[in-house]
Amino acid sequence: MSRRLIVCLAVAGVCLVEGAADVRAAATLTPTKAKAALRQAVCFFQTKVSASGGYLWRYSADLSLQEGERTGSATTAWVQPPGTPTVGDALLEAYHLTGEKLYLEAARQTASALVAGQLQSGGWDYRIEFDPKDRRRYAYRSDGRRTGRNMTTLDDDTTQSAIRFLMRVDQTLKFKDREIHDAVEFALESLLRAQYPNGAWPQRYSRFLDPGQFPVKRAAYPDSWSRTYPQQDYRGHYTFNDDTIADLIDMMFLAAEFYNDDRYRTAGERGGDFMLLAQMPEPQPGWAQQYDLDMRPAWARKFEPPAVSGGESQGVMRTLLNLYRRTGKKKYLEPIPRALTYYRKSLLPDGRLARFYELKTNRPLYFVKDTYELTYSSDNMPTHYGFIVGSKLDSIEAESRQLLRTGPAKLNPPHKTPVYLMSRQLASRAQAVVDALDERGAWVEEGRLRTAGTVDRIIDCRTFVNNVGILSRFIAASQ
Repeated sequence: MSRRLIVCLAVAGVCLVEGAADVRAAATLTPTKAKAALRQAVCFFQTKVSASGGYLWRYSADLSLQEGERTGSATTAWVQPPGTPTVGDALLEAYHLTGEKLYLEAARQTASALVAGQLQSGGWDYRIEFDPKDRRRYAYRSDGRRTGRNMTTLDDDTTQSAIRFLMRVDQTLKFKDREIHDAVEFALESLLRAQYPNGAWPQRYSRFLDPGQFPVKRAAYPDSWSRTYPQQDYRGHYTFNDDTIADLIDMMFLAAEFYNDDRYRTAGERGGDFMLLAQMPEPQPGWAQQYDLDMRPAWARKFEPPAVSGGESQGVMRTLLNLYRRTGKKKYLEPIPRALTYYRKSLLPDGRLARFYELKTNRPLYFVKDTYELTYSSDNMPTHYGFIVGSKLDSIEAESRQLLRTGPAKLNPPHKTPVYLMSRQLASRAQAVVDALDERGAWVEEGRLRTAGTVDRIIDCRTFVNNVGILSRFIAASQ
């Protein structure tokens, strides 16, 4: 039995003695009882829920079934948020707020699970398998395998979230855990190699390509495009979809801060320079979800056509604002006024934006449910995807104007550690969190697993993360 597990079981025993029944019986939540509840919840997750320190998304209340975005097993972890890195971040934050080393050990165990799932290509797939038979399907770096699935996934903040969490653990451990530090270095070096010459990144990659094959160009309209899904491989496209490049830029600046390495800052700025190149020319000076290697909007999945996006473009503008804040370079603000003018003219009658606007005509594009035929009507759309999105144009414009009035010296104020003060709202929320804890230390709620429709009571990692945060802040405010 590992030392970490022994420590956790010992603390779990204390939790059971001081446990949930006593906590719920209290009229007013005390710091001691909040600490006991937090220990019990973390120990339950670490010893009963985790797969070798990793986590999925949701579990049946009895832990017999589990899933991430897709089905998993008791020996599967999920990297894509709100999976393993998200839970790890909550554990690490609990340590920083409470000072209890139990939570640092739990976070360290979660970091080790991610290290075990790092691919030879440097990043992570959506899932990590710990069963020896299933592991053979992947080219995991820790196993020394050169064969098997080796596709680093930058989609949905998957690899980015893993690296961010590992960097935070690495910093907390003062860069002395060689296994974790080496995994971070390898991941960051791989991402530097995967960045295209124009500053973009692909959605996924398994090998590093010759930079000379990718000339730097500005975005342009295609002469024509197929209205029928071509079923092509889009994983190498320059990709804004799901904030892929925005997340990578944020992660690179964080890496530059943690490791004092200007290469990462340069990579982040190059990502911003790609955003400048990718702004479409008139009459639609916005951004597409993804571009082919000739810098023309391109198909991705069957419901993601070549188009100017009302969704991802708002994320691009937010990232450009952040780049100006980090660098003081006004070139990152230059595209925003004409983009805002264009998107205001493109608002739907209800004040929202279409996810897709047809190239050149600017007509909103939708899909017909079931058949996935392109249409101009929103009457019968698939429900699994946001074809209409909210407008954040007002707040983007307000922030842009404020930044223009702010001198570069004031753009990056010194970082201050947040101080949590006790409030009636925080105390009430913490009490409710403790009251909801069952005798095992689990937060069980109504819900279902998408891969097992008969389940109606579940344990959700998002709830765990939220509740651990509430208890940690309550304890910090009590100290």
